[in-house]
Amino acid sequence: MTTAYSDHEFVSVKGFSASEMMNEAERYALKKISKRSGATLSLAILAGAFIGLAFLFYITVTTGNDSTNWGVNRLIGGFAFSMGLILIVIFEGELFTSTVLSSISWANNQVSISKLLSTWGKVYLGNFLGATLLVIMVTAAGLYQLDGGQWGLNALNIAQHKLHHTWLEAFTLGVLCNILVCTAIWLTFCSANPIVKAVMTMLPVAMFVSSGFEHSIANMFMVPLGIVIANFSPDTFWLGLGANAATYADLTFNNFIINNLIPVTLGNIVGGAVLVGLANWGIYRKQMQQPDMLSINTPVTIAKASKDSAMINSVKVKDLMNTNPIVLKASERTAQAIDTLLSNGITGAPVCDSQMQVVGFFSVHDAMVNLWCEDYLPDAKQVVGELMCDDVTALNAEESLVDVAEFLVMDKEKVFPVSPMGIATSFSNLSLKERVKEAKVSKPHILPVITNGRLVGVISRSDVLQALRPLYENEPLVEVAKAI
Repeated sequence: MTTAYSDHEFVSVKGFSASEMMNEAERYALKKISKRSGATLSLAILAGAFIGLAFLFYITVTTGNDSTNWGVNRLIGGFAFSMGLILIVIFEGELFTSTVLSSISWANNQVSISKLLSTWGKVYLGNFLGATLLVIMVTAAGLYQLDGGQWGLNALNIAQHKLHHTWLEAFTLGVLCNILVCTAIWLTFCSANPIVKAVMTMLPVAMFVSSGFEHSIANMFMVPLGIVIANFSPDTFWLGLGANAATYADLTFNNFIINNLIPVTLGNIVGGAVLVGLANWGIYRKQMQQPDMLSINTPVTIAKASKDSAMINSVKVKDLMNTNPIVLKASERTAQAIDTLLSNGITGAPVCDSQMQVVGFFSVHDAMVNLWCEDYLPDAKQVVGELMCDDVTALNAEESLVDVAEFLVMDKEKVFPVSPMGIATSFSNLSLKERVKEAKVSKPHILPVITNGRLVGVISRSDVLQALRPLYENEPLVEVAKAI
């Protein structure tokens, strides 16, 4: 969450720089641990099924391609498999290998180690249930008989190969895999556009799949599928292939758990939680706390508006803001948060962590939208973190009053429609004042104020208007600021 200012225009930036992506990663991690158990488990089951579907796609596109170049064949399969992570990102599923990025919240002292491991456990269980459910459906559908049984034979060979790694190999392949998976997730923090997010995940996933790296949740689907085919396929299946079921006698659940699932899971944790999550946290959080990096992590001090009166520019946000604002927590029950807003007569409040860093904004609008979506039967256990807006526009305490006022009422893209090169993109015969009045501006009514990355107050439209009110009587703004 941050803001930038260029040519007198406030812009909410999401993923503008590496440090901005770090801020987004922190919000992502906090969301993971703030969800209710039921929601976490349900989304984890969905994610487990999505990964299983991705492996089905992989098996299908790589079956019968013996004449194709080995690398090209695996690359095609890798791109097909990327469908799984794309679906999870778009549907906001809970995948164990990406949920381990919540280690960032532990590093920020936002969650205890027991709560962190509990969240991981719920997601891991849900992924297993989703993968298992898909194995049952695929087996019942007889997909292993496709292409004269070659589809099933391909699945058997893939599953068996996964059990022939040494412990060190399986662990290391798991580390390499989740470095790429979590890097793919990290790349999605640079944009809110779902198409961009989908494209960002494809190459890292294609690389880990085509290189044979090991993904614990994918293996929860692939190896059990191989075990089921090896042990429950009819004799006609083996006769049609001219193969012997005894060749795949090592496909057992005991071998799977001991020789693959345990070392790969541990490797996935190290690769994602440590080498991506905590490593990036250590690099960027430390840099963002240094003076030369504060301009990246905090709202940029905006340029002075070109006004004739120096008095107007002398009034700052810090002179007007409420320094004791109502603050909510992501883990707070929605009902409790609504009561807090209503009892204080406000329409919204910033959501902060234990270090007073803004992680979101919760408003009455968010609550009412949720009520409508839930047919006015909301979950009583719902928490603020599930509803809050995590793309928040904030101000610096040193911003001038006139620039804040301009931000609240102006839509520069509609009033001055020009390209980055200064070339007009549309024309209008309306006057400047008419264009300003016609432009429909949707800006926050309450804005958090941040200094050095932490909340120091809030300012509302009413605060701004109250400070500007004396202009109608030609009263000096400096005197108003002193009075406030």
